[in-house]
Amino acid sequence: MPSWKICAAIRGRPPLRPVDEEEIMTKSNIVLIDRHPGRSAQTIGVANELGTDPALIHEPSVGVVGTKGDSQCYLGVAHKVDVIHEHLKSRIGAANDQLKYRLVQPEFTIATSDGIRNGTREMRYSLLGREVTHDALCEHLEASGLAGTIAVVACDKPPVGALAAILEHNEPAIIMSDGTIRPGRDPETGESLDIVSAYQVAGNEDPDLRFRIACNACPGIGSCGGMFTYNTMQTFIGVVGLQPLHMVAPASDDPRRLNEFPVELVDHLANMMETGLKPRDIVSRDSIRNAVIVAMAVGGSTNVVLHTPEIARAAGFEDFWRDVMTPEEFNHLSSNVVPVLTNARPYGAYSMVDIDRVGGVQVIVRELLETGLLNGDVITCTGRTLGEQVADLNTPEPDGDVIYPVQAPYKLTGGLRVLGGNLSPDFSAILKLAGVEGGLEDNYFRGNARIFEGEADLLTALDKNPGSFQDHDMVIVRYEGPSGAPGMPEMLDPTSRITALCRERDIVIALMTDARFSGGSVGLVIGHVGPEAALGGPIALLQDGDQIIVDLNRNELNCPTLDDSTIREARMASWKNAVADNSGTHPNCGTADTRLLHRARHTAVPATRGGGLHPNREVWVREPRNADISGFRPINRHRP
Repeated sequence: MPSWKICAAIRGRPPLRPVDEEEIMTKSNIVLIDRHPGRSAQTIGVANELGTDPALIHEPSVGVVGTKGDSQCYLGVAHKVDVIHEHLKSRIGAANDQLKYRLVQPEFTIATSDGIRNGTREMRYSLLGREVTHDALCEHLEASGLAGTIAVVACDKPPVGALAAILEHNEPAIIMSDGTIRPGRDPETGESLDIVSAYQVAGNEDPDLRFRIACNACPGIGSCGGMFTYNTMQTFIGVVGLQPLHMVAPASDDPRRLNEFPVELVDHLANMMETGLKPRDIVSRDSIRNAVIVAMAVGGSTNVVLHTPEIARAAGFEDFWRDVMTPEEFNHLSSNVVPVLTNARPYGAYSMVDIDRVGGVQVIVRELLETGLLNGDVITCTGRTLGEQVADLNTPEPDGDVIYPVQAPYKLTGGLRVLGGNLSPDFSAILKLAGVEGGLEDNYFRGNARIFEGEADLLTALDKNPGSFQDHDMVIVRYEGPSGAPGMPEMLDPTSRITALCRERDIVIALMTDARFSGGSVGLVIGHVGPEAALGGPIALLQDGDQIIVDLNRNELNCPTLDDSTIREARMASWKNAVADNSGTHPNCGTADTRLLHRARHTAVPATRGGGLHPNREVWVREPRNADISGFRPINRHRP
């Protein structure tokens, strides 16, 4: 009996079609059943178990992937993956009106919870979750030979890891946000709450208040609801073209995510596979620039400048800050061209569900397109250009309360600024200008250094002696960078406590670190200072009482004391002695006591390259792209 009839008999139903036994699967180089029965055995078994036609086992494979972890962010992912998988299965078959693909079972990656781990040493694994997601999904996509993928993503770092793996694999793929959590409500005051609300009362002396806020800040499921890192990066993924714009903002429990979006996702994926539209066709220099500009316009998380270099690398650009956008251009756009259009938490009043209520992120994109700040001709996963997609959605105009127009913005300048100077020779330091609440008179701050050799020491001081912090302190937290921590943790816990302290006492306390921040952090906080302390960067040479100057007129971060070469050399000699006496690692660095942390200690690249893990600290690039910019359509209008 021919193999295709045997397969049909196993399934207990009439055969659908005979298989051409001379056909060879080009991608995996697997011949059909009779030629390689061992290789075919499991694919037949999987097809039977999944309820699909074994006659399709050598057709291009498609599947759904999801990101999972130990927080509310991920609780809605599995159900959405199941629904999309079932819809995909219902569309697969050999008939003319069906999709002739081999279906693979859903796969999930893992990551930690930023919200639960902040302020603990476990936070070192947060950014590493991006790397773990990347590695796991890369293995699945490549080893399974997936020719089409739908990814459901949640929390902060897994979406970026998933996007990077998809770009490296470079076969048709589309992403859907799992969705944001809805705001909580203080039962006594009626105030809208989110996870940052809980962090900001952590230093309050009233235990009943702390408990009440904690109990009401995060009801339901979904990722953090403000314009924190999750929603910044989901907006980025939508604008860069790998997620339909209208799928970014709805809440995780929005019925559209189960009833409407799965059908659209499968349609878009089928079109991408039919037309050969691939991720690297979509994520181009122009589309990355669009996404960065929108991140400025939404007052987005500082993590966007950590994730964008990694995304650009995976898309084939060796150095984002050279091949896509220079630091000088970034600052010019943010300070002179791109205003903040959203009144969103943590610097404003509203959540992502409010942005969805007034039309979604497409409203922001439309406003920037119409004022000439974006290139609307870039292709997206929908098969339509960015401009066409906005038009297709019948996008409304800004409401003027949640989303503002460019001509009358929420804030006049963009939300982010990168800094150079003698404390940041890598030009890596990042300030979320949209979140600054005071201290930058005439774009200038001068403060006195107060040194903490790690986040734990700072938290201890904030817990036990908050009164010791003085107006115009510049808190320095070091040895928490990609190599030093290792893992470059974010510091939502201490920044939230400092913010609350400043509001209570009407003072300004700044903070700078070689670590990073949550998108929920506000205040005069500067992260990604590089080179990091563990590598002997200038931040390692600072001492208590040194004057620190933040000058946004020159976009610099300086310590005048380090301009004295004698002092600088003496401090560097002392630092090198400490390293030599500790077998090559400074004693203030964290312990790398697992294989993953050890890998980070020795292979993490600087924040300007994304802070990821790459052998020999060299950024590995698959099929590097030509940096020729002759085809780039420049911004053609400045904000009046």
